[in-house]
Amino acid sequence: MDKPRLGILGGMGPKATAVFMDKIIDHTDAERDQDHLDMFVVNHATLPDRTKVILEREESRFLAAIEQDFRLLEFAEATHIAIPCNTSHYFYDALQAMTHIPIIHMVDESVRVMASRYGRGSKIGLLATSGTVRSGIYEKTCDQHGLELHLPDEAVQNRIMRIIYHDIKGGLTPDPAIFEHIILNMIEQDQCSGVIIACTELSCIPLSDATGSYCVDAMDVLVRKSIEWAGKRYV
Repeated sequence: MDKPRLGILGGMGPKATAVFMDKIIDHTDAERDQDHLDMFVVNHATLPDRTKVILEREESRFLAAIEQDFRLLEFAEATHIAIPCNTSHYFYDALQAMTHIPIIHMVDESVRVMASRYGRGSKIGLLATSGTVRSGIYEKTCDQHGLELHLPDEAVQNRIMRIIYHDIKGGLTPDPAIFEHIILNMIEQDQCSGVIIACTELSCIPLSDATGSYCVDAMDVLVRKSIEWAGKRYV
């Protein structure tokens, strides 16, 4: 095989997967169809909810359901895999053990960007599902890179979960002003240097340039790495 092939293990959720694919296309340096990445997408929308299986300690149910997806991507001869779902990276080691195809570690790559931008010792806010928060994966990774992770209080976390599950997954359009207010409170009141947007549903919410300048969006990091791992130029 002479061309890289990106495998996308998606459906977590479907809207986020569609946005991820659009971003891959928009940010690949290409002048014609043939300059773009070959992508093979498994949009497995019926996978068990990641937050639910983590909180209820039913990890094996998720892993059993997703294993066949790797066989499909192997059959398609994918050269690397992107999983546009932060919460699923709680299972990263188990997922990588299921396949010989390298999986981009969305969480580690995102924290690396934060560490490079703000430096060791910086206080970083996290906006994610309760499953991602409770899994501790971002806290562990921030510790490894010398960053202090700040988590939302219960009231803010409940608002974030409502935006993710009631609004975006429910097919509604969230108010960007509400999300921006949460981000700016983390910067101004909680004194965070920056904020990681660590849920691909939240990545679907447009931000102003001013607010976005404080953020590292894990989906955008995954987009860049997916393109670069294929030997293409990110634009």
